[in-house]
Amino acid sequence: MSTSTHPPVTTPKAPPPAGLPPKKKSHTGWIWLVVALAIGGLAWYMYVPAPAGGTAGGKKGGGKGKGGGGDIPVAVGKARRGSIPVYLDGLGSVQAFYTVIVRTRVDGQLMNVAVKEGDFVKEGEVIAQVDPRPFQVMLEIAEGQMARDAALLANARTDLQRYQTLLAQDAIPKQQLDTQAALVAQYQGNIKTDQANIDNANLQLTYARVTAPISGRIGLRQVDPGNIVHASDTTGLVIITQLQPISLLFTIPEDNLPQVLKKLRAGASLKIDAYNRDKTEVLGTCRLLTVDNSIDATTGNAKLKAGCDNANNALFPNQFVNARLLVDTLTNQVIIPEVAVQQGTNGPFVYIVGDDSKVRVQAVTVGVIEGSDAQVLSGVKEGDAMVTDGTDKLQAGSRVRVRELGGPAGAPGKGKGKGKKGPAPKADAAQGSSEAPQTASGVTAGNTGDHPNGKGKGKKGPPQ
Repeated sequence: MSTSTHPPVTTPKAPPPAGLPPKKKSHTGWIWLVVALAIGGLAWYMYVPAPAGGTAGGKKGGGKGKGGGGDIPVAVGKARRGSIPVYLDGLGSVQAFYTVIVRTRVDGQLMNVAVKEGDFVKEGEVIAQVDPRPFQVMLEIAEGQMARDAALLANARTDLQRYQTLLAQDAIPKQQLDTQAALVAQYQGNIKTDQANIDNANLQLTYARVTAPISGRIGLRQVDPGNIVHASDTTGLVIITQLQPISLLFTIPEDNLPQVLKKLRAGASLKIDAYNRDKTEVLGTCRLLTVDNSIDATTGNAKLKAGCDNANNALFPNQFVNARLLVDTLTNQVIIPEVAVQQGTNGPFVYIVGDDSKVRVQAVTVGVIEGSDAQVLSGVKEGDAMVTDGTDKLQAGSRVRVRELGGPAGAPGKGKGKGKKGPAPKADAAQGSSEAPQTASGVTAGNTGDHPNGKGKGKKGPPQ
């Protein structure tokens, strides 16, 4: 009997449906893990704080000299002693020193206007001419009447002398002599009247020539030649305004009035600069003349008047100006750059740069601020160096390197040391960040990362 062995029967697997790709093993989880680790490593590399004396991405080699890569670049200014002016600002307007409406003083036809609109005239210069012929006729009549009366007077005087002789011979009565003496006096009175008529006619002839009563600038013509003008006309012929000198009216707050009055009573001559509307140009320099006798109750301002020579005719009547009154000059004061003063919750302060290139916060009391200078009453002494540019990343104890204001924003200091060159760190200023502030020229001061004057070689870090 023989035993036969049969292999186990296996059921073959069904082939996959047609058109479907073969199933592959998924690695998606590993891919996302690698991406996350790469992003985390890059973020740590980019944002890790720089070690003291070195840069982010470097190993050990920080600079040993001033201006290491972790120092914040700043510009500084020093406190000095000097003089600072004290100005009072006010709004004002220019007024003509004198304004005259030129009118004719006689009636008649306007023959011609001898000046052009806008011309400058001098006192006594002929402006216009009224028809003089009627007044010439009046003069001739007055002169003829005077000649007649002069002849009558001469005859009356001769008769008076005869009567005096006859009276002495007792040939006529005394009454006849007295009558003749009265007739002589009457003719003398007529002569005076005739002379007055002649003078009046000459005066009318003079008035027919219209002259400038003051020196100044001619305005627009009010009457054209050919018109009949009258002395009673209200419009006049032209208007003359005196521009040299010219006056300036402006106001200051009543709280500032005592110091102005004190100077005036002491005989001081206070200077006023008249600026244009946007305070970019000085139009004229004036001298304070007087202060009004009352304060405006509605505004609380006092009105002041100044006189300006206006040699360049830059000031014009009714022109708006910004007036700056120099009321005092403070001498031997501690003066610092105005941009160095920062405002904090406890008041103004400055960043003082010490000999160790570290800054400290110093509270100050600020007095007068004029232009780019500020008077310091306390907190700073002469010679102190303070930060004037690059304060946005500073705090007490920050280490800085000094650069020239307006120089290259990323200019490093000198130092020697080996280290790898990395990107500029973005750490906070308290952690020794070297992220540069905005400079005065608008260029961001960046950290170079390595000392270009150092003697070591290093790898260049990735761009930030």
